Amino acid sequence: MRMHSVERFARRLDRLPPAAWLALLGAAIWPHIVWMARRMLDGSDDPFGVVALAALAYTGWRYRGHLRRVPCPAWFCCALALVALAGATWNTLPPLFSTLLALSGFAAGMLSFFPGVVASIPVLGLATLSLPLMASLQFYAGYPLRLVAAELSRWLLLVGHHVERDGVALRVDGQLVLVDAACSGVQLVWLAYFTACTTALLCGCGNARFLRRLPAVGVLILMGNVLRNTALIALQADGSPVATGLHEGIGLVTLAATCALVFRLMQNREVDAVPVSRLMREERS
Repeated sequence: MRMHSVERFARRLDRLPPAAWLALLGAAIWPHIVWMARRMLDGSDDPFGVVALAALAYTGWRYRGHLRRVPCPAWFCCALALVALAGATWNTLPPLFSTLLALSGFAAGMLSFFPGVVASIPVLGLATLSLPLMASLQFYAGYPLRLVAAELSRWLLLVGHHVERDGVALRVDGQLVLVDAACSGVQLVWLAYFTACTTALLCGCGNARFLRRLPAVGVLILMGNVLRNTALIALQADGSPVATGLHEGIGLVTLAATCALVFRLMQNREVDAVPVSRLMREERS
């Protein structure tokens, strides 16, 4: 009798739709979701992660008609292990690291049901970008990024100015200009990699090609941030402040141009885009 009960329970589990399994994974990481929401809502971090979560949700909706009925064992076991590890480390690891495990586990759960043509690395990338990362990135990476931007801007400004660097400050023709925290490019980094991940998923860029193009994304980010800082510093070289509208306008133009180049870079018109295109045509029909 007990064996029959176990078999009936196993058959019921097999009949659960993918949405039910993902809901169970979501319930298992609920404390991490609550922590993320509180950190975004209390003003301690920018709510950029909501956009990445929306992109993950759209990816699931896009392939809703082509989900596996039976999950891929490797990805599903990985999802269970990561979610269990996230729960076990909730009170031992910093919340950011524990939540990274939780979101990676949920993304692995999604991948276990996705068709094989969906690249896994961009999905895991979106899960990482869903974290409230901006404050931590600014704290740990902000100064090194400002230092690199200041040095490269100094080389560009040497063409028409006498420039010396002191830390993250530049003395241009005797005028001291600071490369401040807003010029570190942290937001540009997040938005560019978000563009890379979403474009790769939309255009069917495979894992191997996505990884080969990631270094070029980093180069585009660096170039965009350095050119923006160089333009702003050159405008302040005579000691006059830059108008707020002009300052923000240069930043927005640089951001848009960099993300557009990343989008173009990640567009895939080669052979590995064919299965995704065919899948989408079948869905529409």
